[in-house]
Amino acid sequence: MAQSNIKVAVQKFGNFLSSMVMPNIGAFIAWGLITALFIPTGFFPNESLAKLVDPMVKYLLPLLIGYTGGKLVHDQRGGVVGAIATMGVIVGSDIPMFLGAMIMGPLGGYIIKKFDQFIEGKVKTGFEMLINNFSAGILGGILAILAFLGVSPAVDGFTGALVVGVDWMVAHGLLPLTSILIEPAKILFLNNAINHGILSPIGAEQIRTNGQSILLLLETNPGPGLGILLAYCFFGKGTAKQSAPGAAIIHFIGGIHEIYFPYVLMRPLLIIAAILGGMSGVFTFVLLGGGLQAVASPGSILAILAATPGNAGSYVANISGVLVAAIVSFIVGSLILKTGKQTEDLDEAARKMQEMKGKKSSVAGSFTKQQGEVPASVQKIVFACDAGMGSSAMGASLLRKKVKQADLNISVTNTAISNIPSDAQIVITQEELTPRAQNKVPDAYHISVDNFLSSPEYDKLIDQLKNDHTTSNEEEEKKVSEQNNTDSNDGLLKEENVFLNQHFSSKEEAIRFAGSVLVKGGYVEENYVEAMIERDNMTSTYMGNDVAIPHGTEEAKKNVLRSGFTVIQVPEGVDFDGEKVRLIFGIAGKDGTHLEILSGIAITCSDMDNIEKMVHAKSAKELMAIIQSN
Repeated sequence: MAQSNIKVAVQKFGNFLSSMVMPNIGAFIAWGLITALFIPTGFFPNESLAKLVDPMVKYLLPLLIGYTGGKLVHDQRGGVVGAIATMGVIVGSDIPMFLGAMIMGPLGGYIIKKFDQFIEGKVKTGFEMLINNFSAGILGGILAILAFLGVSPAVDGFTGALVVGVDWMVAHGLLPLTSILIEPAKILFLNNAINHGILSPIGAEQIRTNGQSILLLLETNPGPGLGILLAYCFFGKGTAKQSAPGAAIIHFIGGIHEIYFPYVLMRPLLIIAAILGGMSGVFTFVLLGGGLQAVASPGSILAILAATPGNAGSYVANISGVLVAAIVSFIVGSLILKTGKQTEDLDEAARKMQEMKGKKSSVAGSFTKQQGEVPASVQKIVFACDAGMGSSAMGASLLRKKVKQADLNISVTNTAISNIPSDAQIVITQEELTPRAQNKVPDAYHISVDNFLSSPEYDKLIDQLKNDHTTSNEEEEKKVSEQNNTDSNDGLLKEENVFLNQHFSSKEEAIRFAGSVLVKGGYVEENYVEAMIERDNMTSTYMGNDVAIPHGTEEAKKNVLRSGFTVIQVPEGVDFDGEKVRLIFGIAGKDGTHLEILSGIAITCSDMDNIEKMVHAKSAKELMAIIQSN
């Protein structure tokens, strides 16, 4: 258990650091291009334009990182205070303070967040703006001074020690050993923390003194991942083999290293191929004098070539290092794939990757099985989720409304994945659940969505279905009608179950609060709360549009005593796997009696204007009226 907690903590830490850097990649690219073009060793040396390089790397990039870090903790105010605090470490040092920004930005956001929580409800009307502005200025100024006097020298000392260590490793030919740490760390999503938190600051300083840095090639080298993907092209099986060529292009040209992680997770021994490939590439860079004169981000071969110093020797060294890394990882990866007997399940590996990342992956959809056209003469569309009582019911309600508006006679129902009928023609699920649904009904046409409340897939499907009007399935339509009218809204949404202005430090705390309300209301047994946590861990109950609907697993239906709801308003938001949730609807559904009101909630929440109204509602009655008006 302790080991698992440490692993989760490391992953969350890496994700948080990555979240500070990724929104600002454009700024890194801009600095890299200006550096590559206009410094004395660049393609078009220009003394005037080269003056942009130092201020951008010393001030612009750290301030952006610090602001983003503060904003992640406490929105706009956190970002402002984080940027002020970051200025202290910038001025207190002569080196680029990326690492200092990663410390002071979130710290500034945290301090102002705690201050706001402390004074909440204590400020007299009319003094809010005065208190807000002065508190941000005073706390930011204090943090900037502390950063200047204490944090900046500490980071300077730490960075100096790293520089000495790197120089020692280079002098003794040990730099290739860094791949033993870097390649596994990438799989744990610590790549941006390593690259931009440690390597980039040291590399930027080396660029200022030497014109280039080999450190900027250690993490960004696409060779190890390319070799592994090419090995799957030749020696993989099934979906893994079919998808590997496309993944190789995205990885090598697009620079999205994340796309090869599931292929390693399918066969964990492939981490050896990545490490040996990385070591071989670094050895080649050292041997031939490779290096970059700007940060290559993302790690694309195009970005590496753009940041390579403008001389033939540097191009030969950098290209050779990438090719050697790819060849070595390909050879080792091929041996592992040919001799191993482990089953290759790419969908499962992609799911595991998202669990490790702690939030939705931008490339996970690339692994979903490809399908043909929407079937002709569609009569039955099924929304499916794990329990069939929450997200699928809301999605079905929205699509059913769109189907009706388009005058299409098509049955739209919802169910648990385990109960998907064999005659379902189109099945719609969350992205993470699509592989399970495909295994249940492989002959159906499957659609994956990441936002049940406002997915563009709905309108796209309606447009396709308009070309083929179908006859209605009267039996199914009757069943849906009866199900949705089993009970009225009366008694399900009660004023005492609506909670305003709540604050939660984590999604688990929020889900447990919602569950406790359902328990106290006599809707569920106590162990239903743990089932709600388990359900969200299986697949996030985030629905899109700042809404989450935590509910129990399919097995926990037996613990539901009667249908009920709780509505929780969280104006500042709470993190649900990287998504900000401001409205939480805790659900207990029994015998379909909750579906009518859930349908109304779905339609209400599909409009962001309604979301804003509910988030800013001042009373339970006002919030309930917004839901009931739809």
